[in-house]
Amino acid sequence: MDISNKRILVTGGAGFLGRAVCRLLRERGCTQVIVPRKVACDLTSEEDTINLFDDHRPEVVLHLAAEVGGIGANMATPGRFTYANLAMGLHVIEQCRRFEVEKVVVVGTVCSYPLNPPVPFVESDLWSGYPEPTNAGYGVAKRAVYELLKQYHKEYSLPGSVVIPTNLYGPFDNFDPASSHVIPAMIRRFCRTDPVTLWGTGCASREFLHVDDAAEGIVRAAETVTTPDPINLGGGGEVQMRKLAEMIAGECGYMGTIRWDSSKPDGQPRRAVDATRAREILGWTPRVSLENGIAETVAWWREQCVSL
Repeated sequence: MDISNKRILVTGGAGFLGRAVCRLLRERGCTQVIVPRKVACDLTSEEDTINLFDDHRPEVVLHLAAEVGGIGANMATPGRFTYANLAMGLHVIEQCRRFEVEKVVVVGTVCSYPLNPPVPFVESDLWSGYPEPTNAGYGVAKRAVYELLKQYHKEYSLPGSVVIPTNLYGPFDNFDPASSHVIPAMIRRFCRTDPVTLWGTGCASREFLHVDDAAEGIVRAAETVTTPDPINLGGGGEVQMRKLAEMIAGECGYMGTIRWDSSKPDGQPRRAVDATRAREILGWTPRVSLENGIAETVAWWREQCVSL
């Protein structure tokens, strides 16, 4: 499907992932990219969502908007995260049906997977158990949105796809200490604090995907996929938190002590996805190595600190 001449609505288009997706769409020749602002359009409001679709009449919808944070934020506001992600997904998909959009892509989360599935996670294991408790509300809310799209595809023939990226990072990430994810949180601490204390034992492992690689997978899904069977987007391998901390500390030039607070949760013990379906269906593979991506992200963060 050639989307270059389509009116494309990107919910969450002003955010971290949305910036990368919108930039890539414009590089692909898309000139009608619609980015709603939260102050003017609250997607948890059905009325606001209806007005958004009525004003712009999108032909393609990329649903990236989410209320999300790190382990601390997920533990502090699980009800808000559950409600907001459910409400946004329900409203957006229903309006896609009502306005007969030609394609909707729902961007999911690796937090939807059960606590201890075999690693790497395969899409068929998505419903095989309950998610890790510290982010269960967010993960279950996203699962419900996948299922809604699946049922709308069955009943209304709504063309759509679901992509599930693993943990994202890169320039323009959220560096707010109250809500950031692990890589920006570590960068901020290693650049500003001595000694550094990190949550958990350091034994958990994660897989990371550069935001530009995720954007490529999402746009390819918009161009090629019309059925809502989930597709994982993975970075290509796990890294233990202790190793990640050493890598980021080295890039930041940090020479001090690294302490691990085992009274804080590790979260899911291991998290990595099998991206076979992305390779086979989308012709997609990640291009940015973790080492290069972290170097780029640290350099970007230092530039922001200088400009403040």
